[in-house]
Amino acid sequence: MGWMIESGPPLRRTMTGVRVRTVRDGAPVIRPDRLATEEPMEIRAGGPGQEPISVSVTMRTPGADFDLAVGFLFTEGLIRSREEIAEVNYCELPDDEQQYNVVTVRLGHPFEAMSAQRNFYATSSCGVCGKASLDQVRVSCAPVAAGPTVDRSTILGLPQTLREQQRIFSETGGLHAAGLFDAEGRLWSSREDIGRHNAVDKLIGAAMRAGEVPLSERVLLVSGRAGFEIVQKAAVGGIPIVCAVSAPSSLAVQAGDELGLTVVGFLRPDGFNVYTHPERIAGMGASNGPERP
Repeated sequence: MGWMIESGPPLRRTMTGVRVRTVRDGAPVIRPDRLATEEPMEIRAGGPGQEPISVSVTMRTPGADFDLAVGFLFTEGLIRSREEIAEVNYCELPDDEQQYNVVTVRLGHPFEAMSAQRNFYATSSCGVCGKASLDQVRVSCAPVAAGPTVDRSTILGLPQTLREQQRIFSETGGLHAAGLFDAEGRLWSSREDIGRHNAVDKLIGAAMRAGEVPLSERVLLVSGRAGFEIVQKAAVGGIPIVCAVSAPSSLAVQAGDELGLTVVGFLRPDGFNVYTHPERIAGMGASNGPERP
């Protein structure tokens, strides 16, 4: 199964060395620094005998690129199962030209290019009507399972556990992270990326390639805010609880309510807000929909 193996960018490419002029105590000092690497990655897809077509170009931090490609195709509704995937490879180029920035996903069936383009447009966040986006997600994913009940103390401990795994963030201060946890707060897997939605796609893509989807017993935590895209991707992956260190957006809360996800925001060491389906968090009561002013 060649698609299960990923070779490519060495780990050092997740960070880029620079020299920076730093002002400390009024005096400029030149010193070395590290930045989170940001590079484009093109995702292509094609079936047997088809020339692969470009589905998306995303700015990402190199690493787990095959997971990102598979996760993106899955969470955007362009593939439905692991069994559809025949092979995943970097673009075949000579070594001196290989930049590891084009990933091709080969499917075992014809890839419907026009359908894919319409679907991606409907589920992207490029100014499309929010209602159209939410309607598209409803028909492209199964209902989210009831999932586990999680203690409030477990929710409170998630950010620190994830933070301890953010190696690249510790070096650069410039990456988002996403982590999947079990109901006891044990970290199952984590990914870092310049974009939080890419980090989520990497997580879900890795789980899909391992045959672990739907993720009905997992809790997702993302650094920063939770927008509609995060909740959409969690719903497609079957994740019942989505937590964010910062605020959710209005459409993220609406999506969580209508798709059956528990959405938690402003997760801090001393508390958090629950916006939808609080019944999955012990002692929070039953759901009556999102609060209205």
